[in-house]
Amino acid sequence: MPQSADSGRRLRLRLLWLALSLVALMGLALAWSWSPLRAWLDIDVVVAALQRMGRTLGPLAAVGGFALAVSLAVPLTFLTLVALAALGPWAGLACSMAGALVGVCISYGMGYMLGREALERLAGERVNLLSRRLSQRGVLAIIAVRMVPIAPFAIVNMITGASHIRLRDVLLGTAIGMTPATLVMMVFMNQLLDTLRQPSSQSFFLLLIPVFLILAGLWGVRRWLRQPRVSTGE
Repeated sequence: MPQSADSGRRLRLRLLWLALSLVALMGLALAWSWSPLRAWLDIDVVVAALQRMGRTLGPLAAVGGFALAVSLAVPLTFLTLVALAALGPWAGLACSMAGALVGVCISYGMGYMLGREALERLAGERVNLLSRRLSQRGVLAIIAVRMVPIAPFAIVNMITGASHIRLRDVLLGTAIGMTPATLVMMVFMNQLLDTLRQPSSQSFFLLLIPVFLILAGLWGVRRWLRQPRVSTGE
């Protein structure tokens, strides 16, 4: 009996650490946009830093820096644009994809270690049933979240790690969901950089073009997913 009580306390402590980690990540996500930390995300400074890292330490270091930054709730869109500007379109695409997937593993692993067992044993049957049902459409769920980011990247990864969604589904959904927006950023990179450096009404109007293309792509994907599946069985 005492052993069972100790186990329950350990699980509750893990759950508390998971909650504190999520709160800390949310605080960081807000700080990158609304506090003095925002000055650290000067586009030219970060581009130069990533270029130096790639030249002196190699491409793996650039991927590692990307993964660490995204795990600390630095906006994924900003980091992707930095990678494209610093390394060029295709090398930047490879760096952002690899860095994002490594970042997924880091945050997912934290969520798994802190929350998976605790939620299974403490959250109740309804929450576990919802988690299992979500895991059945894990890839589609992750694609939707990546294409319409409703929460910071690292926070979504930690929550999925604590759920029943498998890591391979999160990785596959992330790769698919990131691709359309990344390709649009490749095409409109100069306009997006100009908008970040010197916001103006004209640059804002140009920024609406890639946003419109992304939304149009989302509408097309959503409509495709809603089409009834045709059974080929007899």
